[in-house]
Amino acid sequence: MSIVFRQATLADDETFLALALAAFEPIRQLGINFSAAHADIDMVRTHIASHGVYVMEKDGEMVSSFTIRYPWGPEPGPFGLPHLGWFATHPGYKKQGLGKQMMSWLEEEILINQLKAPAVSLGTAQNHPWLIEMYRNYGFKEVGQTNLGKGHLTIWMEKILDNQLYDQWKDK
Repeated sequence: MSIVFRQATLADDETFLALALAAFEPIRQLGINFSAAHADIDMVRTHIASHGVYVMEKDGEMVSSFTIRYPWGPEPGPFGLPHLGWFATHPGYKKQGLGKQMMSWLEEEILINQLKAPAVSLGTAQNHPWLIEMYRNYGFKEVGQTNLGKGHLTIWMEKILDNQLYDQWKDK
């Protein structure tokens, strides 16, 4: 079994779209309005070109992904921190710990080692039946909520990656 983590490129557009649509099918069934759940090829191309999109391949197949929206990019998160989104694991690979591996790799290799991020944020739907608890288990804490007009209340969550850097960042 071979696991490879890498940044997605525009050449990955169709494979990435297939992963997103398969992984976000339960979100569509719940009626939750996440952008990734309703992606099309043009949206995916813009997404890959505008953000840090990272994927996990298992035995050559794209099985999981996570996106970092940068504070300086076209869709910054609410707190001036790297903001995570489009977290997806193909349903054929659920319950294997691959999402947790994807999150751990992204935190360690990209957010901490490359970006030197003090913390990271994400948003999820209050009415989603398992995501808030899953993110709590990954070390995130609820820090706010907003109605973005998407038909659900968005719960903002944050995870501190480096306490010293976080304290310095907060002081600014």
